[in-house]
Amino acid sequence: MEYISVSQFAEKYGISERTARNYCANGKIEGAFLTGKTWNIPADATLPERKTTKSKASPLLDALREQKASRMKGGIYHRTQIDLTYNSNHIEGSRLTHDQTRYIFETNTIGITDKAINVDDVVETVNHFRCIDYIIDHAEERLTEDLIKKLHQLLKAGTSDSRKDWFAVGEYKRLPNEVGGIETIQPKDVHREMKALLKSYNANKSHCFEDILDFHVRFEAIHPFQDGNGRVGRLLMFKECLANHHVPFIITEELKMFYYRGLREWGHVNGYLTDTCLTAQDNYKDLLDYFKIKYGTIRSS
Repeated sequence: MEYISVSQFAEKYGISERTARNYCANGKIEGAFLTGKTWNIPADATLPERKTTKSKASPLLDALREQKASRMKGGIYHRTQIDLTYNSNHIEGSRLTHDQTRYIFETNTIGITDKAINVDDVVETVNHFRCIDYIIDHAEERLTEDLIKKLHQLLKAGTSDSRKDWFAVGEYKRLPNEVGGIETIQPKDVHREMKALLKSYNANKSHCFEDILDFHVRFEAIHPFQDGNGRVGRLLMFKECLANHHVPFIITEELKMFYYRGLREWGHVNGYLTDTCLTAQDNYKDLLDYFKIKYGTIRSS
């Protein structure tokens, strides 16, 4: 079995080394043992659950979890899976239609079509469904590099990219890339920049709507993965809205160009992105109204 140090475990989960040592000393990390004065921790050990009082989940998060567990059809979970997956993939060039996306979710088949279908579009659609399940399950957890990498691994598993030697699925990029002709962070600096971004973001226990948008802009500017950054970034925004009791939102085709403009102009005219996301939020609130899900306790910005 592979073992890691206290400092590695602390960095992995964003906790202090003192807290990690206390977990070991109190027997809260299974398999951890002392060699002299040094703790050895199994590399696959998970963070012990803290017995702290958590804020009550929003009615929306409760509904998503209940309907996910029961695989209920025709509810907010069902609609969110289809709409978020279709729109986020479509922004990145997927040629599957909304109906095809719905058909894959509902039947796990492609359906009859007279046009050639890109296999990666199908694989990434199925993978995106799994990503949404993951953010629903982990909505209230703090953001970490491991959580973000896990989303990328889920999204890109089994794609043609995953069979390329230079493409790192579930890991940061190995080759420089750009987005929209704009340079992004060099591969050697990604870990440092992501660590700094998460440290800054996690310094506060709760986040306003603008905090979440700012994190998204900074994440996309780093562009930590070889591909899939936009979809992972939008999944993280949805997750953080759920975690912080904000009505989440889905960027649709109609809002795509306004969304891109908002990303470019953030820091100069923040209102471009904020207004676009508030419009998307209003659209999602219409769904909540239809499905009779209260959001009075959800902070709509």
